[in-house]
Amino acid sequence: MTIKIINKSNHDLPSYETIASAGMDLRANLEDQVILSPLDRIIVKTGLFMEIPVGYEAQVRPRSGLAAKKGITVLNAPGTIDADYRGEIGVILVNLSKEAFVIKDGERIAQLVIAKHERVEFEQVEVLEETARGEGGFGSTGV
Repeated sequence: MTIKIINKSNHDLPSYETIASAGMDLRANLEDQVILSPLDRIIVKTGLFMEIPVGYEAQVRPRSGLAAKKGITVLNAPGTIDADYRGEIGVILVNLSKEAFVIKDGERIAQLVIAKHERVEFEQVEVLEETARGEGGFGSTGV
């Protein structure tokens, strides 16, 4: 699949690091570095604008290294970029650590995954089909 993209940053387009990678790294597009204090959140722009085909979405996900090593994650993970959105891609980052984190221009801040999705229609009913699990939720099948 080919996706049209405008790149207003000074950085390379997102790309897969390995043949089996599902996600591509998104980079911060900043004039000056930004300090993200503990428990603060910020929208970091990427300089990228995309035309995603109908029936697909772009998911913005955390980078595991940033999350594990620095406590930096994507706040609304996964964030969804709809096929009809034409604005600049931004990433909502939050600092869950006890230390300030410096975001520099070009820093890899999140992953982008392109995913197919379905549209549904709801059929309102009075009763749902019974299952062995029933109404059990939030840990009902074990820890």
